[in-house]
Amino acid sequence: MQQSSSLPEPNLHLDGTPKLLKTIQQLRSELWLESSLNQLQSSLNSCLLSVSTTMPQATTTEAEIFQTVVNELHQALSASRVGIAVFLPQATVGKMSYISCSPSLSSRNPILEAIFTNGEKQRLKLQDGVRLEDLQQLEKQQPPIAYPLIEDVNGVIYWLIIARKTHKSEYKSPHILPDTLQLELIKRTSYHCSQAIAQLRQIQSWQQRVQELATFNQELERTNQLKNQFLANTSHEIRTPLSSIIGFTHLLLAQGYDPDKQRHQEYLTIIQSSSKHLLALINDILDLSKIEANQLEVQWEIVDVPSLCRNVFALVKEKAANKGLKLRLELDPDVKTLVADPLRLKQMLLNLLFNAVKFTIKGSVGLQVSTKEQFLAFTIWDTGTGISAENQALLFRPYCQIVNSAVSRDEGTGLGLVVTQKLAEIHGGCLKLESEINQGSRFTIFLPLQQKEEVLTTLEVKPAADLEVGETANLSINYPAKILLIEDDLPNGKLMEIYLSKLGYQVTWVKNADQMWKILEKIEPIVILLDVNLPAMNGLKLVEQLRKNPKYQKIPIIAQTAMAMKGDRETCLAAGVNDYISKPLDLPLLANLVAKYSKPLTVDEDKIKSE
Repeated sequence: MQQSSSLPEPNLHLDGTPKLLKTIQQLRSELWLESSLNQLQSSLNSCLLSVSTTMPQATTTEAEIFQTVVNELHQALSASRVGIAVFLPQATVGKMSYISCSPSLSSRNPILEAIFTNGEKQRLKLQDGVRLEDLQQLEKQQPPIAYPLIEDVNGVIYWLIIARKTHKSEYKSPHILPDTLQLELIKRTSYHCSQAIAQLRQIQSWQQRVQELATFNQELERTNQLKNQFLANTSHEIRTPLSSIIGFTHLLLAQGYDPDKQRHQEYLTIIQSSSKHLLALINDILDLSKIEANQLEVQWEIVDVPSLCRNVFALVKEKAANKGLKLRLELDPDVKTLVADPLRLKQMLLNLLFNAVKFTIKGSVGLQVSTKEQFLAFTIWDTGTGISAENQALLFRPYCQIVNSAVSRDEGTGLGLVVTQKLAEIHGGCLKLESEINQGSRFTIFLPLQQKEEVLTTLEVKPAADLEVGETANLSINYPAKILLIEDDLPNGKLMEIYLSKLGYQVTWVKNADQMWKILEKIEPIVILLDVNLPAMNGLKLVEQLRKNPKYQKIPIIAQTAMAMKGDRETCLAAGVNDYISKPLDLPLLANLVAKYSKPLTVDEDKIKSE
């Protein structure tokens, strides 16, 4: 017989169901939260992936991230419309910049409706203004409607707004979420959004560096090509005059120099011309290097403009005559003087005039000087081939040469116009170009008529005995003036000894300091020509020793040296020399400097002017 128990059976349904339902609800909520966040992260990763494979603008990609955030929250919180308002630093009014939109409806003008605690409704559309105090009020509501999302490195603040839908037909059945769960979703969404923005900016930073490196590599490649072209052109240009110098020197040595033979005089003329051309090439390269390093020395003087222009024309006359070109010089009679560096002004004019002659096949080349408002304008014009608009943009780039049918090959280094332009700018002016194909060209140097006060205070007043560089002097002295030459280089020493002896000076040539001290005990030179770079002793140290000795401290000393960079002249003068000349030596200038300190002497002024 079966017995029944007197104990009541446990009511499993009554005791376990609430706990089980609670656990299921909690798991369901956690699953929903993780699923929503995973979907958000997946969408943000897609945005970042698209950024890493393309090069969009920063504002566009950030906009994509923020729009992704509002759309994903919209999907997760199906009963809500989501938006983001953007506030600039310290602004009290922001702008609705992002509003979620149901993909199925693809609304072009989504509306977000916020309901305040007092029941007031505010309908917000894209680009509508939003007051910060209103969002702060919405943040205090229960449940909150507005949340500060993130603040970026520039101080821009993004506010998240979540509003209950107004048209239920747009959405699925609402899923009621606990406030704590919604708050956790928004908190973790804010974190994911911040991380995505940070990763985006890191990717953009890398992309910018990659682009900068690519640009740098392109510029490096272009510079390398220009350098190779420059080296090829310069090598050709240097070898051409060197070939003439070496070749004609060989002929003179082989035949035995005879000053009465006309062809030997022609050889010497070619050698001298080729040497000057070689020096001009080297000077162009050095001048550009000095200008770019801000080391070009400018010697300000009051320049006699008509005299300088006539001197320049005399130097161009032969080349123009060889091509059958007419030269025309037009000087405004009111133009007299200008504060400038005469050597640099002459260099600018010669560069442009030689170019005009080189690129003109027939017709004329001219120089017109006139005043234009506050400037003195030097216009070099020609009837040559002209320059196209495309090539005009390339003319003033270093090492760049334009192919021209007027010449059989590229000549020069491509630096003349660049140097001329920069010299004009150093003088406070500019260089302008007007040109048409087959109509000729007009290059105009504009230099200010009135220089700055600091320039005027440094003007050099040239002694009456000084002559223009390049002019030939014929100097004679009325007693055997003794010159002491200290030079360790054999060719340079021999050159100065022969040249000065031809002018009537008695030259004693020594090669080092020890020999100099011995000779000074025997002669009393009126001038000492001193090389700065001597074996075993720096020439400037030697000058200091001479100046400390009462017996020699008043003897004029002229430094002759290859030191030709900015400040070298001042360094020599500060050491105690009276004057300075750089190598390669301009022999007429050397004669003028020696004559300046050799008295008494007489100068054949008529011959100087005629030359």
